[in-house]
Amino acid sequence: MTLADILMLISVICIWSLLLVNVVLIIAGYLYYIELEDKPVPELKGEAPFVSIMVPAHNEGKVIVKTVESLLSLDYPHDRYEIIVINDNSSDNSRELLAELQAMHPGRNLKVINTDAVTGGKGKSNALNIGFAQSKGELIAIYDADNTPERKALLYLVSEIMNDQSLGAVIGKFRTRNRNASLLTRFINVETLSFQWMAQAGRWKLFKLCTIPGTNFIMRREIVERIGGWDVKAIAEDTEISFRIYMMGYKIKFQPKSVTWEQEPQTVKVWFKQRTRWAKGNIYVIVKNIPLLFDKSARNIHFDILYFLSIYFLLLTSLIMSDTLLILHALGYVTTTIASFSSFLWLLAIILFIIGTYITLVTEKGEMRLSNLWIIMLMYISYCQMWMVVAAYGLYQYIKDLIFKREAKWYKTERF
Repeated sequence: MTLADILMLISVICIWSLLLVNVVLIIAGYLYYIELEDKPVPELKGEAPFVSIMVPAHNEGKVIVKTVESLLSLDYPHDRYEIIVINDNSSDNSRELLAELQAMHPGRNLKVINTDAVTGGKGKSNALNIGFAQSKGELIAIYDADNTPERKALLYLVSEIMNDQSLGAVIGKFRTRNRNASLLTRFINVETLSFQWMAQAGRWKLFKLCTIPGTNFIMRREIVERIGGWDVKAIAEDTEISFRIYMMGYKIKFQPKSVTWEQEPQTVKVWFKQRTRWAKGNIYVIVKNIPLLFDKSARNIHFDILYFLSIYFLLLTSLIMSDTLLILHALGYVTTTIASFSSFLWLLAIILFIIGTYITLVTEKGEMRLSNLWIIMLMYISYCQMWMVVAAYGLYQYIKDLIFKREAKWYKTERF
């Protein structure tokens, strides 16, 4: 067996191992969705707890009004929640728009914190810490500045966490509001439903693990106080704080009936910047938490650490290696006796990808249509390959920031 054969075999084993893990998560997630379909959300008993909703915002004038108005309209006792918008060092018209909203709703608990380049402008984590210092709720909810949650979204999150003391946080899901704007947003819609929410549902069903998504979630105030707030060095502050909640012995539950709608990138340039930031942020969390693999007290989160480690390092390396070897073999530069077998497995993996992804879409109303099959096929040969570039570039950016010790800052996603 040649060196090329050995490398190809290792790559195929790695890729298929991760593919099978994903299949198991899809099946478990699908069963969880079916289980919840006719199961009502737990009833909120007694007086509703006071909730502080925090909205970190940086130059969000295009979307902030719609977001705040949707939060003001939530189906939750209006005297039992406050909205804190952290208008963080914005240079657009956000301050004026938010002041108008406050004037229009004088009797509501709508607080606006305007920071400058000295106190703010250092990223989402820093903005959340500023907002938290002025909050008073026993529960803390977070929504991104482009979100329009459904009326019962907050109520469902509160009901879940108040009915189970083992829960440190409860997450809902976000849907793509502009999914029909472009081919890219259709890809993102499929990615969100299949690779984020179905995987979250599967991880909760199998391991009672979930990762906070950054928006539409609620957590106990005491947790934030005990961990000392958000890590200002973390770009992916949602993943980072999830691991700290795990280490405190709490669970994070996924309640898919709590839904918020958000605006996704409509151009490849904006998408690439956003996804690179996510990749870089998650790599930071992985590196920070690798020592926990050798900590017996962290046994309950070993799966998540290995899962993220595999996705961002093992899978990326294996895909690049196998693709490179197949190309070199076709050009005659290397010889591998398992190239044809590898090609067969590659084709089988594509078929499994298409079927598995389509099955996950049937859990959502309006998504079970044959046209999505073509979207998924096209997605594999384009969008999924772009992901490899994003992951590699995110790793490069992480190493670069590590070397030059760059300070965290706002990575603004352009709105439309």
